[in-house]
Amino acid sequence: MRKIRQIGFIIALALVASPTVAKDDKLTEARPPIFEELVNCRTIADPTERLSCYDAKVAAMDEAEKKDELVLADKESMKEARRGLFGFSIPKLKIFGNDGKEDEKFELVAKIDSAYQASPGKWTILLDDGARWVQIDSQVMRKNPERGMEIKIREAAMGSYFANINGQRAIRMRRVN
Repeated sequence: MRKIRQIGFIIALALVASPTVAKDDKLTEARPPIFEELVNCRTIADPTERLSCYDAKVAAMDEAEKKDELVLADKESMKEARRGLFGFSIPKLKIFGNDGKEDEKFELVAKIDSAYQASPGKWTILLDDGARWVQIDSQVMRKNPERGMEIKIREAAMGSYFANINGQRAIRMRRVN
């Protein structure tokens, strides 16, 4: 439940930050003020005052985290969040750990939960993680996708993605949820 809330927070943050990122087209380098205050405690020379500063700032961070004003996440949680958002068009945010560098190539590997043809030759595929993908080209597959088959999805051009199902030739897809 906590991870779902954290991922929801990240999505909300991405949507709120979207206009700002689009306007500036670069990432903000600012740390949260509450964290900056904690880091600034290092500059205090007197050990007793420094410890007092650390204690106060850590208590403030703990309280902020309990009130959901501050979200802490490790690298593994961020990878999980990125995986959950794979296929959506979201702004580049520092919270995903790439510091504004070009995204590393990511390939999603999952199992098919269900598949059906919405129209002739156009497949809709539901993955085991709940993501729904639709075929946007007219490529015919040798073997129809079935529950339990492996699917590998990677980024293609112009916001679409290539999907290989059970090692077959790639089809072009787009995520819809």
